[in-house]
Amino acid sequence: MNGMGEGDGNGMGSMTMTPPSSPMPMSTGNHGHGMMMHMTFFWGKDTLVIFSGWPGNAGIGMYLLSIFIVLIMAALAEALSAVSNRFSQSDKTASNAVTLTAIHALRMGVAYLVMLAVMSFNVGVFLAALVGHAIGFFLGRSGFFHRYRAGDLEAHTTTNK
Repeated sequence: MNGMGEGDGNGMGSMTMTPPSSPMPMSTGNHGHGMMMHMTFFWGKDTLVIFSGWPGNAGIGMYLLSIFIVLIMAALAEALSAVSNRFSQSDKTASNAVTLTAIHALRMGVAYLVMLAVMSFNVGVFLAALVGHAIGFFLGRSGFFHRYRAGDLEAHTTTNK
């Protein structure tokens, strides 16, 4: 036997791999945090979000802070998308192109940080990212506030009397 499993008679070996059912220990290096890296979604305040040791097992306050920061970053990604859309509709000058490129780079950086946070597989972090994106979309790109500007609302109420 070659360690790859028994052959199935066709001369090709077969390998059976089973996913781990429990968290895998993370490489602790010199930090010694002793945290576990989850490969499936889980609930709990003891998690690592983006940075080594943060929030870790520092308590519920730091966990809630990390949730809030992920929510804000997701909303910011959507807000930057709205700003980008508005800039792209303005005059096509070199300075606008540079500004639009900088906004795009910032938006992508924030979006990738949100993605990395979600890769902690913590359900609270995942929900914070979803809520943040929803809030950012509603405030910046849904068009809700464009429909109900002060002047539009007054015109709407006077025509419906």
